[in-house]
Amino acid sequence: MREPSPAAAAAYLPDSRLPTWGVADLPNTSPVGLRNWRSYLGPGIVMCGIALAGGEWLVGPDITARYGGGLMWICTIAIVCQVFYNAEVGRYALATGEPILTGFMRAWPGPTAWICLILALSVGSFIPAMSTNAASIVVAAWLDRPPLAADAWLVKLTAYVLLGIVTLPILTGGKVYNTLQVIFTVKVVGVLGFCTLVGLTCVSAENWMKIMGGFLKFGTVPTKDALGNETAVNLFVHWFRTGSWPTVSLENIALLGAFAGYAGGGGMSNSTYGNYVRDKGWGMGGCVGAIPSLVGGRSITLSHIGKVFPLTAENLRRWRVWWTYILCDQCFIWVPGCIMGMALPGLLSLQFAAHSTLYAHKADLDWAQALITADGIRHGITTPALAEFLWLATLVVGMLVLLPSQLAVVEEFARRWTDILWSGTRFMRERVPKDHIKTLYYGLLFFYLGWTYFCAWLFNTYGSPKLMALVIANLNNVALGGTAFVVLYVNRRFLPPPLRPGWLPSLGLVACGVFYLGLAALVFVAKQWPVLKGLIGL
Repeated sequence: MREPSPAAAAAYLPDSRLPTWGVADLPNTSPVGLRNWRSYLGPGIVMCGIALAGGEWLVGPDITARYGGGLMWICTIAIVCQVFYNAEVGRYALATGEPILTGFMRAWPGPTAWICLILALSVGSFIPAMSTNAASIVVAAWLDRPPLAADAWLVKLTAYVLLGIVTLPILTGGKVYNTLQVIFTVKVVGVLGFCTLVGLTCVSAENWMKIMGGFLKFGTVPTKDALGNETAVNLFVHWFRTGSWPTVSLENIALLGAFAGYAGGGGMSNSTYGNYVRDKGWGMGGCVGAIPSLVGGRSITLSHIGKVFPLTAENLRRWRVWWTYILCDQCFIWVPGCIMGMALPGLLSLQFAAHSTLYAHKADLDWAQALITADGIRHGITTPALAEFLWLATLVVGMLVLLPSQLAVVEEFARRWTDILWSGTRFMRERVPKDHIKTLYYGLLFFYLGWTYFCAWLFNTYGSPKLMALVIANLNNVALGGTAFVVLYVNRRFLPPPLRPGWLPSLGLVACGVFYLGLAALVFVAKQWPVLKGLIGL
C-alpha cells in the first residue's frame, strides 16, 4: 500500500447522492494476536451462526442423502465466493462507518431508486421458512415421535407461537449486536460440537471420506443410471473414461440452487456483515454508534451519515491492522465454521438417513427433512438408551439451529431497513434525532413479525415449508450475484485509492457475481421456461 504525499494527506470526499461524510481519525486498535483474541471475535461468528441455518440442517442433508458427498464442491465455490463478498462489504464499513447498502444509495441513480431495487432483491427475506420446520422438531420432542399428517394442526399452531417468542432475546442487552453475538456463539459451538462428537463416535470412516473428499470433487453432477435411479457422476472422469459427456439431470436443479444459496450466508444476508462490523465498533464504526436494544440502550446512538479518515501515515498504519481483523475474521472463523456447518449435518444424514422411517415417505410430510437425521439416529443406533438420548439431543440441536435462524431473519430485516431509511431518506436525516434510532428499528421489527404470521399462514395453507426454503434460496442467488458487482463499483468509486480492492478481491467479486447469477439463470431455464412455453402456447 503506497503512502500518500503530504499534500494528499486529507480525507477523500467524492461527490455522492447522500450528504458528505464526516471526518475523524481512524480509531486505534491492538494488533491481531492470541492475547487479544476477544477483540476480533465478533462479526464472523455472528455471520457463521446466521449461515448455520435451514440450508445446513435441511437442504444439505437432503443433498447428501441423495448423492453422497459428491456435490459438496458446490459449497467450496459458494463459500470462497462469499469470502470475497464479505471482506469487501467489511472494507467499506471499516473505511466509512456505514453499511454497504448506504454505499449503494450514494451511487447513481440515488437513494429512492436503490431503495426500490433493494426491496425487490429482498423478496426472499419476506418468506419465513424456519419456523414451521422448527415447530415440527418441538412437536416431535413433545410427542416423542415424528408428527404425522394428522398432527399438522399442532405443528402449525406451534409455528405461530415460535414466531412470536424468537424475537424476545433482542429486546434487552444494550446493543442489539452484543445479544446476537452471545446467541450465535452458543449456537455455533453447541451445534458443531455435538455434530463433531456424534460424527467421530458414530459415523464410519468411509462416510467421512465421502463428505470431506466431496469438497474437492469439482465437476461432479447429478445424473440418472440405467435404471433411472439418481446418482452423481464426475464430468471429467466420465469424459476421460468414455470420451463423451454424461447427461446432467436437471429435475432437482432448484434443490441444487438452494444448496449453493444456503452454503455460507446467501442473498442479502451477506451485505449485513458491514452492519455488524460497524456495531462491533471496528474501524470507523467506532465513531458512528450502533443500534440500541429496546430496554437498556438509552445512552447508545447512531449517526445518520458515516465518517471517513484523513489519509495520514498513522491512519493508514491503523487501517492495515483493522484490515487484518477482517481477514482473520473471515478466514479463521467464518470459512471453517461454514465448511463444518455444511459438512457435519450432511455427514450425519449420510450415515443415518436411510434408517429413518420418514425417509421413504418424506414427500408426504412437509417437515420430514427436519426430523430425518434425528429419527435415523434413533433407529440406526443399536444401544436403546444411547439411541433415545441422541434422538432427543439431535432434536434439541435442531431447535438450536432453526429457532435462532428465524430470529436472524427477523432481525436482519429490521436492521437492513433501519439503516436504509435512517441514512437514505431526508426525513429521517433532518427530522429524527440520532438517539431515536431504536424507535425505527423496533417499529420495523414488529411490522415484519406481523408479516411473517401472514406469510406463514399463506404457505402453510397453499404451499409448504420445503417450498419456502427452495424459493428463498434461489431468490437469494439473484440478490447475491447481482449485488456483488455493485459492491465492487462502490468500493472503487467511493474509497480512496490506497483503500480500494486490488485485482484479486476484484476478480473474486466478479466470480461471485457470475457464479450466482449463472446458477439462478440455470434454475430459471430448467424450472420456469417450460411453464412459460405452455402459457404462450409454444
